[in-house]
Amino acid sequence: SWDHFLTEHPLFIMFNLIAVSGNLFPSQHLDDDTVSGSNWITENNLQHSLSQTTKITRKPYCGYKQQNLSKREQVEQESLLAAIQWPKPPDGRIAFVESTDPAHSDFVIVKPSGFFKVGDQLEVLVHMKDFQGKPKQHGGDYLQARIHSPLLKAGATGRIVDCHNGLYKVFFTLLWPGEVKVSVSLVHPSEAVQVLLRLREERPDRVYFKSSFKSGRYSETTECNICLSGDLPVCNFTDLYTGEPWFCYKPRKLSCASRISHAKGGYQKGLLTQEESLFFQSDVNIKRPILSSGPDSVIVKPKTFTDSGSMDRADDPTVSPSGYYYEDQWRSRTHWIHHFNKSDDITKCLQGKVIHLFGDSTIRQWFEYLTAFVPDLVEFNLGSPKNVGPFMSVDLKHNILLKFRCHGPPIRFSTVFSSELRYIANELNGIVGGRNTVIAITIWSHFSTFPVEVYIRRLRNIRRSIIQLLDRSPKTLIIIRTANVQELGPEVSLFNSDWYSFQLDSVMRKMFSGIAVHFVDAWEMSLAHYLPHNLHPKEVIVKNQIDAFLSYVCPLQT
Repeated sequence: SWDHFLTEHPLFIMFNLIAVSGNLFPSQHLDDDTVSGSNWITENNLQHSLSQTTKITRKPYCGYKQQNLSKREQVEQESLLAAIQWPKPPDGRIAFVESTDPAHSDFVIVKPSGFFKVGDQLEVLVHMKDFQGKPKQHGGDYLQARIHSPLLKAGATGRIVDCHNGLYKVFFTLLWPGEVKVSVSLVHPSEAVQVLLRLREERPDRVYFKSSFKSGRYSETTECNICLSGDLPVCNFTDLYTGEPWFCYKPRKLSCASRISHAKGGYQKGLLTQEESLFFQSDVNIKRPILSSGPDSVIVKPKTFTDSGSMDRADDPTVSPSGYYYEDQWRSRTHWIHHFNKSDDITKCLQGKVIHLFGDSTIRQWFEYLTAFVPDLVEFNLGSPKNVGPFMSVDLKHNILLKFRCHGPPIRFSTVFSSELRYIANELNGIVGGRNTVIAITIWSHFSTFPVEVYIRRLRNIRRSIIQLLDRSPKTLIIIRTANVQELGPEVSLFNSDWYSFQLDSVMRKMFSGIAVHFVDAWEMSLAHYLPHNLHPKEVIVKNQIDAFLSYVCPLQT
């Protein structure tokens, strides 16, 4: 039988069908080594170009390295991996007392009493020290930085350059007048980043999944993942169209075809040695402020009337910063944002449209916000599990249909019915498209525990479907919501650290630059804001995301 064949030859379909997904793509501007939209570059890789990409030799992760990639896909993947390579500390174990200590470290503003006006650059130098107060001699720490004016509810992110010697430069574009304060945080010391790297490559099983199989009254539950170890028989659920691999251990008595649901299994414990765990301490070295050794603010004067007031507004995911808050409203530097403060404005904008939201719980927030804020948009009860979906809201009067569906595995949701477990690429292939079709996608958080190739493959499949959709229906509007920052503790860091999200987000921006999609920069919108970091940003931030999104759907006539 087919089930028996899959059990006996679990990799047969994967390797034969992956060949189907080897299409070519338009080239993707991969020779820019500033990590796209990531605000992080290193001084020694500014001149990097595709021709200089060195092949990174890494351990194969299950069948993932056996992907049947075209030459162009192979070059792109190597270039993407090279672009996110992180500076390594010197060889040998580093004792905790020699690791980076944010309390001993400090920053200085270059020329703090200088004359600054709106549009100028502000430079900040960060000096990293260890717990003995000695200057660090190598780079690789992960920092976040922003400028802000609390009374104006204004904020923007900075661009960080690692000098590889314990010194970091941060560049800010001054975008509003008044007193502007600088804040710098150490998210993880370089020693912790090396642990996160090791976990990503060696312990992709640290989040595990499960599926239920059922026939009549009898049911079994087995473990599932992108890759399963050992010699036990498996069910091969590799997707026939995209070649995306997914496996579950075969139930003892039931057939593979009897699978009814997918769910998060849990998180592995005991991932760190005693020494490594010292690099992950909430009040010591995870997201801790670095203080200034001098003034921590500057006075910024308004632009003079003769200065050009225009900004570069091409929709470019690499513009840094992509925007800023002023009076709690996000002002993009890449497109004009209209603020949809009345529900009628949203109704008028969305009239006659079908809006598809694909991804994780951070885009489900858009569905929840719009359904709650627009009175005529009423949720139709599909009987879906809470927080999982699929969900649908309808406004019959104004002919609006709003839908949310989660992305395919890996996804750490409670219980998703097997019949609703669908890949974004396949869903896009089933959409006719056109001027009244709006699609928004976010996919990042649930991939943070896997090697980056897993994520690259998923984006490659989605990108192929987007290109095909835009080819047959060029008026279709497609928006990508980026990743965002979140609250971190010792445990969350090992599974969902901002460093993981930041790396994936950098890859996503590179892979989707140069095709006709638009971006809502949720990363900067969460990092530049004064509210504490949260995986699910608070309503004021979601409202700004929605304003940015709707401003693409209904652009201001300027």
